Amino acid sequence: ARPQVQVFDAAGAAAGQVALPTVLTAPIRSDVVQFVHTNMNKNRRQAYAVSPLAGHQTSAESWGTGRAVSRIPRVGGGGTHRSGQGAFGNMCRSGRMFAPTK
Repeated sequence: ARPQVQVFDAAGAAAGQVALPTVLTAPIRSDVVQFVHTNMNKNRRQAYAVSPLAGHQTSAESWGTGRAVSRIPRVGGGGTHRSGQGAFGNMCRSGRMFAPTK
């Protein structure tokens, strides 16, 4: 026989008894509890990524070979410290990161 549990009305007074559902008498499986807990915790994660344009918002072009500098693309123009600086690469200041997060 299944255990009996008391039922209460809205006022809080005992209104009767019903049999406990069979599923509630089953033993608790720790592997199922761990699986559910792990996957419910994943709902709290927040997205993170860099902008797809980050590190590519400049009109840099490679100078090619023969200038005794590396072949990394360089910012064009003149009249500013930024002109001639390396761009785009992950080793460059203000360049994009290696393998950008999505």
